[in-house]
Parts: sequence; structure tokens; C-alpha cells
Amino acid sequence: MFNLSIKDIHLAATAHSKQDAIEQIAAALAEAGYVKSGYVQGMLERENQAPTFLGNGIAIPHGTVDTRSQVLKTGFAVFQFPQGIDWGEGQIAYIVIGIAAQSDEHLTLLRQLTHIISDENIAQEMAKTNSVETLRSLLMGESQIQPLKFDDTMVTLNIDTNNINALKMQNIISLQNSESISTDFITRVLTETPYYLGQSIWLSDSVTGNIHSAIALSTVKNEFTYQNNPVKGLITISYANSQVDDFLFKINQLLQNKKINDLFKIDNVDNLISLFCAQNDNQESDTSEQNAVTEEFIVHNPHGLHTRPSTMLVSNIKKFKSAITVSNLDGTATPVNGRSLMKIVSLGAKCGHRLRIHAEGADAQEAISAIGNAINSGLGEEIA
Repeated sequence: MFNLSIKDIHLAATAHSKQDAIEQIAAALAEAGYVKSGYVQGMLERENQAPTFLGNGIAIPHGTVDTRSQVLKTGFAVFQFPQGIDWGEGQIAYIVIGIAAQSDEHLTLLRQLTHIISDENIAQEMAKTNSVETLRSLLMGESQIQPLKFDDTMVTLNIDTNNINALKMQNIISLQNSESISTDFITRVLTETPYYLGQSIWLSDSVTGNIHSAIALSTVKNEFTYQNNPVKGLITISYANSQVDDFLFKINQLLQNKKINDLFKIDNVDNLISLFCAQNDNQESDTSEQNAVTEEFIVHNPHGLHTRPSTMLVSNIKKFKSAITVSNLDGTATPVNGRSLMKIVSLGAKCGHRLRIHAEGADAQEAISAIGNAINSGLGEEIA
């Protein structure tokens, strides 16, 4: 576990360009006694080799191997840019973590960082917080964003009622049992009229009392009328962060396609939840019916898969349509999405580690061959 001091966190920073941001961060690292003044050149050169944007609005600029002599001791400078910095290729960075590392220890640090910030809700919270303590706590993993609560305890089907207040109460009970709302939320929902979304579905929420993001859904046995509109179901949302956005997007899709009634035809809670939790993989066809190829390769890069070779690996993977995962067999061996730079860096692969590449799709064999050649060639670096 790395140590991050509050004095190394800089909130509400501004910069007119990526270079300006990196120069500010390098200056902060130097002022804190982590690096010499020449380290900034290594940070800028690293960006020329391969941009250090990880995803979810987070970038991790650091120096090159040649400028390690400029590092006095391992340290960090965390800058929050609420207005965002263009990090190239349309990528906007809101949290920029400058890293100074004396040896390959930065791979372990990067791995820990990416595990902490892989949750986009944590990243969003870090980007908007005005508390140094909160940002540090989130970054160190001491505070976590509770995942969206929407499971079988939050759904009640076929309630025998013709009163919308009964639906409100059922949803409130579900939200209260999950500890997602406060009394302010309850008062607001009970006293305000829910919104009619159309096609017999209603929505209630509150601007106050949202403790954790959660969704409660109730449907009725027989349709009834409220304020001259039909009622088949009520959704009540505790909106603590953007985790509920996907659910609302899918509701909107059902409304636009006039398929809300499909929701009310479902008489199994698990099936209803699956309707909203299904992931869109954006694949052109069902990969289960396509070729699957798996091979293992050795990392030959002297300093492992740091940002530059990881970027090269991701670039090669993105050339193919197949779904591709990468596992570090000398790490956790958990497969990660090969199209995510953040996930690849999080593998913490060092020189000599074994990577398992799995591809599913029409061009799986072609992808494996090309990716294997790229890994064996050093991913743009001299091999050990």
C-alpha cells in the first residue's frame, strides 16, 4: 500500500493544456522533494511515446526509464481539474496523478491505483469533490462507493391494490430496508405526486435524502387509474450518483419503442432484473457461435507492461472485431477486457510473466497471431 499525504493533493486546479498540467504536476513533485527539476522532461517525453490516459477521466503521467535518476524518492502529486484537460484523442482528464518512482515498483503502484479507480462512480466522485480528505480516502480505498442496489429485494410484482400510495409505501420500504434513503426522502416521496412517464409506468424520487443509489420497482395485479392516467407500475429511485443512469436509459428505450408492456408481462423477479442488467457488448454477432482461440505468451519487456507497451497491446487488440481478454497467469489470473488500457495496466505484468490471450470471434485466430507477434517483439520496446 502506498502512502498518500494530504499535502500532495491539489483541488480545483486549472491548466490551459496537457503540457501545462504536466509542468504544474512536475513542479509539485519537485517542491515536495520527490524529484529533481529535470524530471519534467521525462514526463513530457513519456506522453510523446504513449499517452498516459487510463480512462474514466483519469491520467497518470510519469517519467521515462532514462529519467529515473531524477527521482529522489517515490511519491505522488494528485491534481483535480474540475473543468477537465484535453489529454488527446477526445479524452478528458479530471484527475491527474503524477508518479515518481525509482524502480519497477511503479508497476505495483499502478496496479493498485487502477484497481481503486476502475469504478467510474469513484472516479466521478473524485472529480467533483471539494474535500481533500474525501479524495484521498477514495483514492486510498478507505472509502468506497456502494454499488447500485437493484436486486430481488427491491422488486415487488402483482400487488393487489388500486391506490398509488400503496406502491409508494412498498417502494419506500424496499429502499429503507436497503439503507439507501433518509426520512427526508420518505417525506418528499409521500407528499409529492409521482411523474407519469407514459404507457402506464410512473416514477417517484426526491431531491433530498438520497444516501446510496438504489431502485425500487412495484407492479400491480390489475391496472387502475390515477389522475386520469393508467397505472401498472411505479419506479422509485434514490439518485446518489450516476449509477442509475443505465436503468433510466433502458426505461427510456422501452418507452420510445413502445415496449413498456413487455415489462409488465414478466412474472419472475429475476427475469425482470435481468431485463435491465443485461450488458451490451457491441459485438456484431453472437460470439458463442464463433471461433474461440487461447494462447499464452511471455512478457519480454524489461520493465513489464507499463503504460507504453500496454498502449501498444491495446492498439493491436483494437484492430480486431473478436472479443479479447488478457490474463496474467503470474498475477491474479483474472481475465480483463483487452480493449481497456486501464485494465491491462492493472494486470501488473512484469518481465517473464505469462499472459494468456483469449479471443472469440470470426477473426480470433488472426487476432491471436498478430497479438502474439506484437508481444514477442516487445510492443515497441527493446526486449530483454
